[in-house]
Amino acid sequence: MTQPPSGLNLRGAVDLSALSKPAPTPGGGGASAPNGVVVDITAETFQEAVTTSMTVPVVVDLYSARSAASTQLSATLQQLAATYAGKFQLARVDADTNPQIAQAVGAQALPTTFAIIKGQPLPLFQGAHPAEQVQAVLDELLRVAAENGVTGTISVAEEPEPAEEPEEPPLPEHLQAAYDAIETGAFDEAVAGLELAIKQNPADDEARALLAQVQLMARLDGVDPMAALTAARDAAPGDVAVQLTAADVEVSAGQAPAAYARLLAAVRASAGDDKEAARARLVELFLLADAADPAVLKARRDLAIALY
Repeated sequence: MTQPPSGLNLRGAVDLSALSKPAPTPGGGGASAPNGVVVDITAETFQEAVTTSMTVPVVVDLYSARSAASTQLSATLQQLAATYAGKFQLARVDADTNPQIAQAVGAQALPTTFAIIKGQPLPLFQGAHPAEQVQAVLDELLRVAAENGVTGTISVAEEPEPAEEPEEPPLPEHLQAAYDAIETGAFDEAVAGLELAIKQNPADDEARALLAQVQLMARLDGVDPMAALTAARDAAPGDVAVQLTAADVEVSAGQAPAAYARLLAAVRASAGDDKEAARARLVELFLLADAADPAVLKARRDLAIALY
């Protein structure tokens, strides 16, 4: 193609009525690109392109995914469709899955590009060509369309701007201070600040949960997890100090149910201060989980039975 076709007219166009089947209900056929400027159509949805051509010129890109020239031309046409901003609609047709359209327009090679104005097709060109030559053909097409009273445009809706994520409210000062201390490894400082906050407001559940987390981190600082678990395995359930450390390791590793079972066994096997230490640690570890967690609910019931 060295020159754009001139003298385009609507006489002698191919009859596409055989392809103008009723469109299927929404949800079937090809999917439209955003704004409807570029659409994918099939033989079943071809009527949509015919209807659109009554008010807006439709440029049909008859392509094959097996053709490199088709890929090149499709990219050019889509770029130009965006540039023309709705002055024509680009309808893409996969010739491999819709051979009846290719046959109806007498396509002899792919890609083939033709237009539809007022329901009638006009041959444009075959093969891939430079963007400036394709643009010249499109300008001529729009001139012919205007002469035939087809001057509409595809309504291009503006893409909605993404909603801004609401800013998270700043942390209360005492919690932020605790997090800052944790980042520097100052566990004692974080614990002291949280204990003071809880003393001032016993209903501060966030401070209680964070305190339990900081205390766990402090207890595990320098602990060899494998050595702790091995020692607990070789020790008796009543060896509470060893079992407490192993339970901390299990919770930190995401094995909270195992930690609960370990501490419940320690509660049952001990008495006095050891029994209270195992109970207190178990209750403290509950704070690190969702109160509605089935494992927590079961462990609470088992603890009540073990104590009474």
